[in-house]
Amino acid sequence: MADFNKILDAGDVEGGIINVVVEIPAGSSHKIEWNRELAVFELDRVDPQIFAKPCNYGFIPQTLDEDGDELDALIITEQPLPTGIFLKAKVIGVMKFVDDGEVDDKIVVVPADDRDTGNAYNSLADLPKQLINQLEFHFSHYKDLKKAGTTVVESWGDVEEAKEVIKESIQRWKDL
Repeated sequence: MADFNKILDAGDVEGGIINVVVEIPAGSSHKIEWNRELAVFELDRVDPQIFAKPCNYGFIPQTLDEDGDELDALIITEQPLPTGIFLKAKVIGVMKFVDDGEVDDKIVVVPADDRDTGNAYNSLADLPKQLINQLEFHFSHYKDLKKAGTTVVESWGDVEEAKEVIKESIQRWKDL
């Protein structure tokens, strides 16, 4: 398996097209994570089915968020994407998120070339409000059966705020 942090970088952050690696397909309750030390995907845990991911979930190579992991991405597509692929993704916003007291932001992206939607999604305002509500509910409650109240969606930010979060995470990677 390729070491995504060696063969890919974050992409064209200024241009708003980044590289994203899929860890968890939409609809899965398997918490699959990239193990940076071993350069493999690892099943971290199995969450209750009621907390299956409402969208695809992945990471941006050569970044580090404040929690010490690669910066997370929420990948919006109509169908689940398989674990282990990467895509060129268009940045459309950021979910400002805190998990157990640590900043754990999520960059919201869509495929850079989405002919199904006609590339209709360019900002969070273009997404259905119900999807935003579902994402916020999921991330506010997915740990409730184990550690209730430890996750908080603080706010949503636009494309420019998302790019700033990515740039800060790239710098943390470089400082590693």
